[in-house]
Amino acid sequence: MFLELEDKAIRNNNDDLFINERIREREVRVIGADGEMLGIMSSNEARKLAEEAELDLVMISPGAKPPVCKIIDYGKFKYEKTRKEKESKRKQHMVEIKEIRMSPNIDTNDMQTKVNAARKFLGKGDRVKVTLRFRGREMSHMHQSAHILTDFAAALADVAVVDRPPRVEGRTMTMFLAEKR
Repeated sequence: MFLELEDKAIRNNNDDLFINERIREREVRVIGADGEMLGIMSSNEARKLAEEAELDLVMISPGAKPPVCKIIDYGKFKYEKTRKEKESKRKQHMVEIKEIRMSPNIDTNDMQTKVNAARKFLGKGDRVKVTLRFRGREMSHMHQSAHILTDFAAALADVAVVDRPPRVEGRTMTMFLAEKR
């Protein structure tokens, strides 16, 4: 039981990889420094081969039968792994939701300005939430103002698709648009 807890502590400190003396398996499958398969051997023999090459023995696949170990420079391996993670994070694009608010008595030129803003947001890959806000007496004429959102979507039909159709939520009517693929 104590050895299992110790193994877990060692794994957490070293990115879930066993290195050199921490490999306690009787026999392991060994891959050489240049990628060739050296075969199945005892972990002591594999460690000696790694020491002769002045490199580290790293357990790559602990779940395999027998576990797979590779003779590599562990510092270089760790550095390349973190560099790849940073590179993949840099390439990711977070999709934001941009909101455009309008009132039911919006004029055509104002509507065109909002359409152009939405077109810019969609061009950047963001989703657009179009909100129609109702105040006071406008609440009693909600159903007559639904055409504003459909007109808005029709004006952007060449670059956007309706992700979520117009929906009434309290004093607002909302619709989501996403970039056309």
